[in-house]
Amino acid sequence: MATRRRSSVKKMRVDKRKHLRNLKVKQQLKKTLKKFQALLTAKNITEAKTFLKQVFKQLDKAAKKKIIHPNTANRKKSRLSARLHKSA
Repeated sequence: MATRRRSSVKKMRVDKRKHLRNLKVKQQLKKTLKKFQALLTAKNITEAKTFLKQVFKQLDKAAKKKIIHPNTANRKKSRLSARLHKSA
């Protein structure tokens, strides 16, 4: 078996750390989106409006760190706000 270069071993370590961080952020984002959806289905409009700011913040942070594409974040924000206004 061929030996690996030090740089490739280091790159694998870094990639693993980034992968774990990205997974954590994505899982947290999914939880937040589900909570927002639950607020909308429960007709809790006032709480949903205040919670929407948190959702936007998480989407923007994920897009800034390149965990999700910026256009995906913008699309999700647009659709969530449209859903909120539709149910209000």
